[in-house]
Amino acid sequence: MDTMLLALSDTVTEAHDLESLTRPLLEMLETLTGLESTYLTVIDLPRGQQEILFARNADALTIPEGLSVDWNDTLCKRALDEGRMYTGNVADCWGDSDAARALGIRTYLSTPVRMRSGELYGTLCAASAAPKTLNAGTDRVLTLFARLIAEHVEREQLLQQLQRANRELSLQALTDPLTGLPNRRALMQELGRLFSLSSRAAHRVLIAYIDLDGFKHINDTLGHDAGDLLLQTIARRVSSVLRAGDFLARVGGDEFVAIGMGPTDDTLPAHAAEMFQQRLFAQTVTYFDTDGSEQRYPGASVGAVAVDPAGIDVHQALQQADAVMYAVKAQRRAARRA
Repeated sequence: MDTMLLALSDTVTEAHDLESLTRPLLEMLETLTGLESTYLTVIDLPRGQQEILFARNADALTIPEGLSVDWNDTLCKRALDEGRMYTGNVADCWGDSDAARALGIRTYLSTPVRMRSGELYGTLCAASAAPKTLNAGTDRVLTLFARLIAEHVEREQLLQQLQRANRELSLQALTDPLTGLPNRRALMQELGRLFSLSSRAAHRVLIAYIDLDGFKHINDTLGHDAGDLLLQTIARRVSSVLRAGDFLARVGGDEFVAIGMGPTDDTLPAHAAEMFQQRLFAQTVTYFDTDGSEQRYPGASVGAVAVDPAGIDVHQALQQADAVMYAVKAQRRAARRA
């Protein structure tokens, strides 16, 4: 028993996941009980299924891992319903179990694995095709093993919940909540990655600034709901014409930035930037509904550049695109006045 306690201490201390905890416990349970098969099950009550998660088979009786059986036909359910942990003759107690008969189980030992909330996770079991009597204290050891497994499952579940929460928080930190687009922080990360990739591949990087002309007037005259609708419409329409690998972010109240892999050095960067600019601008000319009234939006000011990532940094490249956008904005303003 002292040897088993030492082994148990090492197992609990060194286990890094449920499997590395359970398999040594199944081996100890086999040594303690002398039963041929020891196994851990997981129970899906909504589906009415019980599955063998991990198993150790030391003799003729084989309980296969991955085996899924009808929960209502299992020995585990019968044992739970009757409060019977052990039987030396399954046929006499539960001869109506097709699963037990098919597997050839005669001696059976089981205890539930429950969470602290009382939720049933599964069962820890041992079985044999031959009749076996149990040593004194076996029930307490089995209960201890089940509690150790339950505690480990709870820790894993908590860790998974924390990881999901962290992923959601990270996603929220990089996402504009109104449009669902990446935000400025995400844009800077992607630009850094794209600059590094394009520099190695000798490609230019396309950067386009998009500014919604007249956006303040829309908010003031039609209301903020109309402004939000326009932002969402523009985000959706521009996203629809992006190529694979292109990236669109909302970086301000009425500003977006689109980036993508540009041409190689031996092509015409100015032409590539112009085509990028025209493609994006076309999607900003649109209609949007406000209180049942269709409003026409004549398009945003879009300025695009094709920069060499080997000769400029990310901030300078954004400033160039921003400057081109403001030049376009000035031209459009002058054309409206003419």
